[in-house]
Amino acid sequence: MIKTSKIAIAAVAAAALAAGCDDNTTTTPGSDTNRYYVQIERLGNPLVSEVTFAKRDHGHHNSTGPSTDVANFTDDLTGFVAAFGRSAMVQNTLAAVLLPDELVVDTSKAPGTSGWLSWALASGYGGRNLTDDVVDAACAAVFGSLLDPNNTIPCLTTDNVSANDVAFSSTFPYLAVAH
Repeated sequence: MIKTSKIAIAAVAAAALAAGCDDNTTTTPGSDTNRYYVQIERLGNPLVSEVTFAKRDHGHHNSTGPSTDVANFTDDLTGFVAAFGRSAMVQNTLAAVLLPDELVVDTSKAPGTSGWLSWALASGYGGRNLTDDVVDAACAAVFGSLLDPNNTIPCLTTDNVSANDVAFSSTFPYLAVAH
């Protein structure tokens, strides 16, 4: 009797599993087929929100989309740059290039011209390469002579972090294991 019960239970379990494994893509009436995602962080361009926006605005930046960045954050970004004595030209150029806060990839350009902000500064492909030192590039643009040789702050043009201490892998995900 116990052996028969075990066989019956196994048969019912197998039938239930088999019933759940078909190509039927219909949903149960009343079930919700919409998917909802919650955006946690937006970091297309490093240092945009972390440095140029007031800490109190980080949540607002993260909860909105890039389409509102110019209206919401131009004053924050230009005000930050102005506070260091940089010209209106530097302020406006950086705002035009960094807002909206998103990575731009122009697939009509040669992939060999990829790199952070290359789409805006060198008519390149855009995106980011793993080897791009985007913090140094951003600091150099804000505080260095890249856009204007006047009122530079050389001690702020680098984060003084050198190349990776572990080589990138040649296969996805390319990054070394955290250590």
